[in-house]
Amino acid sequence: MTEHKEVMESIGKKMGFKPNILETLGELDPEFLGKYRRCDGKLLSDGTLPAKTKILMALAVVASKQCESCTVAQMKSALNHGVTKEEIMETMEVIFITSGAPAVAACREALKLLK
Repeated sequence: MTEHKEVMESIGKKMGFKPNILETLGELDPEFLGKYRRCDGKLLSDGTLPAKTKILMALAVVASKQCESCTVAQMKSALNHGVTKEEIMETMEVIFITSGAPAVAACREALKLLK
């Protein structure tokens, strides 16, 4: 399997769908997906900040952008990395304070994963 296909399969598995824009970017510049994979690896691994802290930060960012499918992907990632319900709910408070009700509403489907 080519790196392009491996990266797209990995993204599809993580997000639950394969973003068309990444497919297009990969076709235009095959090295782009390798760069994407390295960045994703940084997010999903411990560094100075623990991976779960970075994932919660990512959840807050995508919620502030009101991307519902992105919040679902980040919520799955958070749960897969041992983030607790309490940590997620505290992050929801930060999202509400910093980005308001529309950002919280973007988490509607993601929050169902906590049930």
